[in-house]
Amino acid sequence: MRSICLIVSLLTATQSFADPGVTTEQPDTGRFVKVDETYLVGYQVTIPGSEVKFWMEPVPGGQVTLDGETYELDPYWIGRTEVTWAEYRQYMNLCAVFERFNDVGFRTVTDANRVDAVTAPSKIYDPGFTFDSGDDPRLPAVSMTQYAAKQYTKWLSLITGQFYRLPSEAEWIHATLAGDAETIGANETSWHEDNSDWATQPVAEKIPNAWGLYDTLGNASEWTLDAYEGALTDPDGPGGEPPVRWPTKLYPRVLKGGSAFLPLHEAVATARRPSNDDTWREYDPNVPKSPWWFAYDDAQDVGFRIVRPYRTPTLERRSAYWNADIQQIQKVADFRIDEEGRGERGLVDRDLPNAIRQFNK
Repeated sequence: MRSICLIVSLLTATQSFADPGVTTEQPDTGRFVKVDETYLVGYQVTIPGSEVKFWMEPVPGGQVTLDGETYELDPYWIGRTEVTWAEYRQYMNLCAVFERFNDVGFRTVTDANRVDAVTAPSKIYDPGFTFDSGDDPRLPAVSMTQYAAKQYTKWLSLITGQFYRLPSEAEWIHATLAGDAETIGANETSWHEDNSDWATQPVAEKIPNAWGLYDTLGNASEWTLDAYEGALTDPDGPGGEPPVRWPTKLYPRVLKGGSAFLPLHEAVATARRPSNDDTWREYDPNVPKSPWWFAYDDAQDVGFRIVRPYRTPTLERRSAYWNADIQQIQKVADFRIDEEGRGERGLVDRDLPNAIRQFNK
């Protein structure tokens, strides 16, 4: 249904990550989270090479209970809204760029830099299906697999120099509760099947929660890192890593928050929605099925928001949050690219926007 592009990153152990959203002076106004002798504040990012902006909100560390066990979370930032089409299209548009680069041998990919690859979807074969709720840039981006959402966070990290990833289920719950014992959606805070006209809606039109987050309940169901079943792994040592049920099979995986297509009673912070990849790929004519997109109406409410931990994990651990977590996903992605020839390869780093400008002169 959709061809894809492969974007290869220049990710090295010496790459520096910027530190926005941190100040040593207590703010006079607005929300902040105190950590040691610093203060975490909300911050806005303009995606390099564009005018598209997104906002991150600070979340205090704290305790969250899953499977009867209590876990301690480090502080982090989380997206004020779900990732929108305005944001996601910056990532999708790279295919055409790298096609032109490769035609003339510009920023050539080698065996040495191919290891840090990011896959990105290119031109959509059936935009009427993907944009069933419309094509307003403020709508949440939807219908991507968890793998495609993870790859977006990798691209965004490399292009901005800041580490982003999907939230764990524990982090998502903690941010949505915002200090409450339980949070349940309402008409004032959530888009659900009774008030949405069976369509996702532009983000940030309902009332935010106490920590300034919009649409955590309702609108789009949101990917987390977790498998729906299995044991939670609670990492030891520094790095700000949360407990995660790391997947060992393709599905089911955990989506949170209910959606514009689901009843209001499913818009509850602790509710869990399992992915159903077999059904959601049912109308995909490709063999093998796309590892990036779903092709069924029931997945038109599947989106995500992003997290940035206060402490950046090691290079090896970053890759674990970004890349395919089971061999099957990577094998299918490689087949679609290398055997079918339906993609391009390019290099992504913080110099990419300038390279694009220079190339287009």
